[in-house]
Amino acid sequence: MAATDRPAKFAIVGTGWRSEFFLRVAAELPGRFAVTGVHSRSAARREELAHRFGTLAVGSVEEAAKQGEPDFVIVAVPWPAAPEITQQIVELGVAVLEETPPAPDLPMMRALWARVGARDLVQVAEHNMFMPAHRARLRMVKEGLVGEPTSVQVTSNHLYHAVSIMRGLLDVGRGPTTVIANSVSTSLVEPIAFGGAFSDNPDPVPRTATLAILDFGGGRTGLYDFTENQWWNPLRHRRLTVRGTGGEIVDDRVVSLEDPRTVVESVVTRRQTGMDMNLEGFFLDSIAVNGRAMYRNPYRPARLSDEDIAAATIVERMSMWVRGEGPPPYPLADGLQDHLLGLAIEESARLGRPVVTATEPWADAIGPDFEAGVPGES
Repeated sequence: MAATDRPAKFAIVGTGWRSEFFLRVAAELPGRFAVTGVHSRSAARREELAHRFGTLAVGSVEEAAKQGEPDFVIVAVPWPAAPEITQQIVELGVAVLEETPPAPDLPMMRALWARVGARDLVQVAEHNMFMPAHRARLRMVKEGLVGEPTSVQVTSNHLYHAVSIMRGLLDVGRGPTTVIANSVSTSLVEPIAFGGAFSDNPDPVPRTATLAILDFGGGRTGLYDFTENQWWNPLRHRRLTVRGTGGEIVDDRVVSLEDPRTVVESVVTRRQTGMDMNLEGFFLDSIAVNGRAMYRNPYRPARLSDEDIAAATIVERMSMWVRGEGPPPYPLADGLQDHLLGLAIEESARLGRPVVTATEPWADAIGPDFEAGVPGES
């Protein structure tokens, strides 16, 4: 539980796919989370979700922000509508956790920052750095296991999500970045279509693959490698590499320098209960390297996927921040910067030349503290 010993209370505006992550987490962990209401333009849809998850359907954005006195409101609506709804809630004096990306394009991002940036009420629901495996990798990096981090290669997430992982593990700010990208047409069998249903189609379908190098300056770079619909395709392994001055982390393997004459190879182990004759229940317990826990699941023994754990963590971090019990989980400035670089990847690939991003108005805002945890994580 949080320091106030009461659940994190939040409302949701929007009833799409991402909204269900937060509703599911609250249903699984009623002692830590409480949904005060859910709103959607579709009365039928909001009533459906309210009935399924045992919460209240509300008829307006203003009602969502006030009913039950939520700590904050999650805005999970289509991109074009998100900035206006976020501003509406901020004007009511209520904090917002806005889904990614905060606005569709650069002019709208600048406008959103001009309207709400100074109010310091908006965070972004960029959950990737709260995924258990990334939390463990971050701790390895912070403890100096691979020296100073110099490069992060991401083959798992698209655009702003991938950028968030790069920036988080490299600890880079929001300065100018040079982006060189290229997209190619390819073909790939897709056993599972977007949304999770089996396609039952054994034939390859056309897909776009994009490679990009992001030069953040100071000798730190990111390598982006993503194939369209890779989120759902089990025929593409997810890969992540963190290279440092004294070693590297490659997925679940680590190579590091113990002393000038000793190179050590280690395996990152995941303790997952409920397998074989284990009767503890089915949940992630911890992630360790060299016999030391790098991450402990704060929500065990709830049956949650890694995505759900990440969603729960950012929601709890958001509530702690609103109550003055912790640092901001993921400031609006960082969500905007991630999307700025994601747009630069697309622009560079489209134009066939490097793109250099400018220093934006949000560059010097307070950043996130990924090392801060939630109760039960350490």
